Amino acid sequence: MNKQAHRVGVVVIGAGQAGLSAGYHLQRSGFRPAAQDAATPATQDPTEQQTFVMLDADAAPGGAWQHRWESLRMGTVNGIFDLPGMPKPPLDPKEPSRTAVPGYFAAFEARMRLPILRPVRVNSVFRADDDAAGELLVVTDQGSWRARAVINATGTWNNPLLPSYPGQESFTGTQLHTRDYSRAEDFSGKRVAVVGGGISAVQHLEEISLHAKTFWYTRREPVFNDADFRPEIEGRRTIERVTANAEAGNPPGSIVSYTGLIWTPGARAAHARGALDRRPMFTRIEPYGVREADGSFTSVDVILWATGFRPALKHLAPLQLVNSRGGVQVRGTQVVAEPRVHLIGFGPSQSTVGANRAGREAVRMLTSTSGPLAPSS
Repeated sequence: MNKQAHRVGVVVIGAGQAGLSAGYHLQRSGFRPAAQDAATPATQDPTEQQTFVMLDADAAPGGAWQHRWESLRMGTVNGIFDLPGMPKPPLDPKEPSRTAVPGYFAAFEARMRLPILRPVRVNSVFRADDDAAGELLVVTDQGSWRARAVINATGTWNNPLLPSYPGQESFTGTQLHTRDYSRAEDFSGKRVAVVGGGISAVQHLEEISLHAKTFWYTRREPVFNDADFRPEIEGRRTIERVTANAEAGNPPGSIVSYTGLIWTPGARAAHARGALDRRPMFTRIEPYGVREADGSFTSVDVILWATGFRPALKHLAPLQLVNSRGGVQVRGTQVVAEPRVHLIGFGPSQSTVGANRAGREAVRMLTSTSGPLAPSS
């Protein structure tokens, strides 16, 4: 393989909902696919500024949806917003989300003919030189790309948050994270501790409590909203609060920390079974169970950490975007510390509708009359 870097206008990292939206809007703005021949070396052709490529670490379309647990059905997900220019087809509420959503994404990719290379894992992104208006170097396991801008759409799935707890290494049972969860039947007849106060924790408890004895642990008392969630009001307020935090450079919090939990029919059924009787966090983990806050001992076979995810930005570490508080300050989608980088599917754009809008906004900012990639007249 030729080790010279390809030269391109924009590299989009990730092909989930946010990345697909960015690719669509780049095409609509006049960008064309970059040469995908690995033997084609970089050149100084100025027209390459109007090209783009999309790099996806997965072997197939679908983003993180292809990795969701088997029992998560379309009838229980929070909703999938249409991709731009192609409404989703009718989806069977009983179909697993891990097949329904990837199928829709694959059809979108084919219709839009997006220049997606996969599987390509991005290892790191560097500044190619000292020129603040110069290029960024995107290094992958399949070669390198020099780009005028990077739109990062890597989401959170590949960066699970797994807390460290006293005695954790001594546990003789099974520990797993939401990312590793497949189906409730795997826990039949066992005693399962579910840790976490978010939507995933409640969904796990709904399912597993039908097959096993469950115990729910959270740091704080979970807050359920008794009133119906009104997206046009509460959704807008949530986005405003998350946006304010992102623009202040604060670390992102979970969506539930802003919205609270929703009483779905499944959650009410689990509550009636006693599966949502919350316990304060245990103080330590022992070989055969956990030591409760009151000093008593509870025997468990499995600890399921439903403790959420953080933005998957490790490959951007050489750019030193993270501040002392652990956050990345943005203005819209643009990173304040590195204006050539745009983060989408991040902060206020983590929802599917937010991801769509962020893809459009990143392209709008890049191609504005004052942007570095304004199309030639």
